[in-house]
Amino acid sequence: MILVIFTGSRYADWRLAEKGRLLHGFRTAGINSYIQDENFINQLLNKNTDLLYNAERVKKIFFFGAGASSKERQQKIERVFSTFFKNAKVKVAHDLDASALSTFGDEKGIVAIIGSGSNAAYYTGKKIIPNNYGLGYILADEGSTNWIAQQVLRDYLTDAMPNGFREKLDEKYNLDRKYILEKLYNNPNPNIFLTSFADFFYENRFEPYLTNIIKKGLDLFITTYILPLLDQYPDSPISLTGSVAHNYQDWLMEYAKEYHLNIQTINKEPIQNLIKYYINKN
Repeated sequence: MILVIFTGSRYADWRLAEKGRLLHGFRTAGINSYIQDENFINQLLNKNTDLLYNAERVKKIFFFGAGASSKERQQKIERVFSTFFKNAKVKVAHDLDASALSTFGDEKGIVAIIGSGSNAAYYTGKKIIPNNYGLGYILADEGSTNWIAQQVLRDYLTDAMPNGFREKLDEKYNLDRKYILEKLYNNPNPNIFLTSFADFFYENRFEPYLTNIIKKGLDLFITTYILPLLDQYPDSPISLTGSVAHNYQDWLMEYAKEYHLNIQTINKEPIQNLIKYYINKN
């Protein structure tokens, strides 16, 4: 039995397969090895009955996650999963690797994520070429839900948003200054708080105030990540994954036309193509 996991900060998608057939799929809270400790991840595993039932049957695990870019953080995941899945070999890789495999497979191109966070890199068809991106939700994540939420919350706290939109936020979340600052600065997972606004943003995407922020973020993502990569790898095809890329793809394609980008694929969630890839490989 193989287990494939793709996780962002907000949620994780799990797929179990055996003998070339998908057996089961489900979703849990997200796993970010940069933010969460081993105890948190272990508790998540032990609370899931599907995982408990199949733990000894799983022989191979392919884990792709936000925050799993360094060897140290990959080893954290490997330790927890190897303890829980005692008979399995565990392979841990970054979420960009998942996006690359799910969109390009064994072909080359520029792969990008715009979801809870954002990132981009060049993929050779075999590996991601390292770069200086991926700085996380404090220093980067341009265009992502994290980034959009930061702009909105800053405007909320400084009275810089239209009253009508502010009233919608208050009606939905009952926000105040103390609550927001507590969630951002005295909370072990402030990024989870930021991503919690994702559905609200989508529902209100045509509010002119919010439309402007989302479009600004998409433009900033392209100029920060995609154009510099195209300078290094001219004429490369581009594939994207992530909820923001998918949900606002009409606006994204407007910028693609403006910047003459060759966007081949936009997938919301890589997990479906990932499990197909590994079923075929195993």
